[in-house]
This record gives sequence, structure tokens and C-alpha cells, in this order.
Amino acid sequence: MEQELHHIIIECRSGNRRAQEQLYRQLYGFAMAIAIRYAADTHEAADILTQAFVKMFRSIHTFDDTKGNFHGWLKRIIINESLDHIKQRSRFSSLELDTVEEPVVNNDIIEKTDAAAILELVRQLPPATHAVFVLYAIDGYTHKEIGGQLGISEGTSKWHLSEARKILQQKITAIKN
Repeated sequence: MEQELHHIIIECRSGNRRAQEQLYRQLYGFAMAIAIRYAADTHEAADILTQAFVKMFRSIHTFDDTKGNFHGWLKRIIINESLDHIKQRSRFSSLELDTVEEPVVNNDIIEKTDAAAILELVRQLPPATHAVFVLYAIDGYTHKEIGGQLGISEGTSKWHLSEARKILQQKITAIKN
């Protein structure tokens, strides 16, 4: 599989349209799974994906497989494109927050809720809160990294995460009742 991917990448670098289509088809599911986490809906995810693939094909010659794998490289492109879309949708608050109270989260309620339903609730979060939640809870970024990506302080990132947890718990509780 990796050998086949390597060959397709080489063909894409030389401008082979069939190889580009093959790479697109091969990576679409992987890429959409990332984009959908950040998007407000499937239409926005498709827009993100289109732009990410355009950027990928324009810069595929810069990919160096000695420095990392292709999937990781593509994931970074998709996340960056997703964050650009989120920034266009909203303005990040420049709040400087040093301390954030952790909400009390009832894990029993969350565990009994369908994953698709939770994803839909996450999409309903305000854009900045949504972005921070996905970067932290799903993609494993630290608050410092999130702050750097989004141009906000670590405290503001922590506030958005706390707010996301609070909103999600309220919505899940409302669904369960």
C-alpha cells in the first residue's frame, strides 16, 4: 500500500492527471473524516476539502517522505484549511483568561450518547469554541499549540474548551431528559 502511494505521489509530481484523480479517490474518506470534524456542515466540509486538495496538489513537490508520512502531511493541510474557514466564519475573542473553572461533566450521560449525535452537537458550538474543542479533544493539541494556531492566549483556549464542555453537557442532558 505505501509503495503504491509512493508511486502515485511521484506520478502526481509529474502532473499526471490520472494519478491525481487516483490519489484524490484513495484519500477522500481519510480527508473528509478530518474536515467534517471542523466544519459546520457537510457543505462546508466539502469546501474545506476542495481547497485542501488544491493546496496539496500545488505543493506536492515539497512533500519529503524522509520527514514524515503523507497522511500526516495531508492532515496538517486539511487542519490549516479548516482553521482558515473557521477564522472567516467568526472572530476570536481576545479575552485574556488565566483561570478557568472546569465544569463537572457527567460521563455516564456522555457514554450513553451516540457518537454521531455528539458530533452533530459539536458542530452546533460557536465557531471558535468548536475549533478549540476539536483541536484539543479530538486531535490532541495542547492549549499552547491551539493558541498559536488560532492567535489566542492559552487562557482563552482553556475558556473555549470549558465552554464547549459545558454547552455539550447541557445539550446532552436535554436530549436524555
